[in-house]
Amino acid sequence: MNDEFRIETDTMGEMRVPSAALYGAQTARALANFPISGRRFPRSFIRALGLIKSAAARVNGRQGHLPADRAAAIEAAAEQVAEGRHDAEFAIDIFQTGSGTSTNMNANEVIGRLARAHPNDAVNRGQSSNDVIPSALHIAAAQSVSERLFPAMRQLGASLGRKAEEFHDIVKIGRTHLQDAVPIRMGQEFGGYARQVEASRERIAAALAGIYELPLGGTAVGTGLNAPPGFARETIAEIASRTGLPFVEAPNHFEAQAARDAVCFLSGALRTYAVALTKIANDIRWLGSGPRCGLGELKLPAVQPGSSIMPGKVNPVIAESLLMVGAQVMGNDATISWCAAAGNFELNAMMPVMAYDLLDSIELLANGSRNFAEKLVDGLEADRGRAEGLVEQSLAMGTVLAPEIGYEKAAALVKEAYATGRTIREVARERSGLPEERLMELLEPQSQV
Repeated sequence: MNDEFRIETDTMGEMRVPSAALYGAQTARALANFPISGRRFPRSFIRALGLIKSAAARVNGRQGHLPADRAAAIEAAAEQVAEGRHDAEFAIDIFQTGSGTSTNMNANEVIGRLARAHPNDAVNRGQSSNDVIPSALHIAAAQSVSERLFPAMRQLGASLGRKAEEFHDIVKIGRTHLQDAVPIRMGQEFGGYARQVEASRERIAAALAGIYELPLGGTAVGTGLNAPPGFARETIAEIASRTGLPFVEAPNHFEAQAARDAVCFLSGALRTYAVALTKIANDIRWLGSGPRCGLGELKLPAVQPGSSIMPGKVNPVIAESLLMVGAQVMGNDATISWCAAAGNFELNAMMPVMAYDLLDSIELLANGSRNFAEKLVDGLEADRGRAEGLVEQSLAMGTVLAPEIGYEKAAALVKEAYATGRTIREVARERSGLPEERLMELLEPQSQV
């Protein structure tokens, strides 16, 4: 054998492993078995995996299940993994064994080699892939939401809130069924967008309650076989202390390992936020359509040329980017939902792709929200003249006359205005029978919002 490879063995026999690799035979087998997509577990998941191994080693040492020096070495090596110092060693494809056993053993082998400890007997002591992988998924998701998504959502909500205040005194036409409706303040419209973001954050926060319950300690099927008494509780307490998040041992390990309902629920809340962002982004790009032949009530920041053939054209590219984020997150949720439903008996064998898609959704929504706030919402300007001019042209101005002259007479005025191309104000002067002073009072846009 040349210097590029070494021979390692596992329960299936010998396996060639690159000489410089920290991983061992089981990882090498997985790399050979799953040349599917080139997609790997993200940094957030590897960090969570390292955290679990580190906390478990500390507890095993404290409880006397590992010699103190060996436990300390494993803990130190696992911390290196958590910090990202060996990410290149985690190259197994997402489309692998459904329990994530390959990636759990990948971590055990890397940490074991660094600490000169047995991957199974020492690094994996008191654990199983079946409780480690879903626990890592929950930890990574909770940390990513807390550290990445929530700050981005707060930033976007604040940006929309500032525009709600800035645009408060601008009266524009409301629209229902894509048709002109009664007037609304532009600030009220943006206040609605800000509340959508806030409400989505509340829904995601509610979904985290199930994510904070960790399956760790259930080992293979939920019975806790080979996990020492108190191991799960103490290890999870370590994890909670280090992350500052309220992780607890799952009250029912059979549910926590057999089902991925909490992941499905969180994904649904993320999907709902993606739906909200899609609505907001679509509204804003429509309100900014034109600049001369569209609605044109908003002026969107110009960030890049919009056409290779039409000089001077500027497109709403930031909004379009966010729309694609929404589409991807909704697709991820469809995958996660199907995978959650496809569990069998005491294990869901779809966990790697669920983890990949859930963490992808969190990252996309965080980046998309922040980018939308900074590159579009913060720079939005309102075209006051355009917005207020459209109010005067709207046939929906006839709505305010109905209580005074009756619905049918008001409808007749609207039809005449439409047929003749005149404003409601002009036709009402001739047909309503209302005094000019009263008519002006009723048709004042500010009084209608």
